[in-house]
Amino acid sequence: MHSRRTFLGRCTAVTLALVAGARPAWARRRLRTDHPAPRPGVTAAKLPTHEQLAGSSAQTVFDAVREIPEIVDGIRCHCGCADNPDFYSLLTCYEGEDAMAKSCPICQGQGRLAARLHKEGKTLDEIRASIDARYG
Repeated sequence: MHSRRTFLGRCTAVTLALVAGARPAWARRRLRTDHPAPRPGVTAAKLPTHEQLAGSSAQTVFDAVREIPEIVDGIRCHCGCADNPDFYSLLTCYEGEDAMAKSCPICQGQGRLAARLHKEGKTLDEIRASIDARYG
């Protein structure tokens, strides 16, 4: 059983911490924007093929990512999967038979944005900044 004084004291402490800029762990993770360096010689070989994705709503974004693996490999995914030690970059979200990007709207959105900006001639740093602004 807590007293009213204890409750009000804790509320005040939390409010002061938030005003001072403290963030809960989930918010700190989401604000991370350190992007990985693209791996030399990375390819889209681990992505499901166009045929394997037949009928999937994600087929178009997978096709776009397949064209620019060296760009997508230099982008940190903001859906939370980047905290998984098995994930290196946004490209990892698109790899494998059970690729996370098949069902994750954040992975798909970042992939679409990266592909569109690359077609517009943006550099990797410009693409990263746009992705951070929208998803970070």
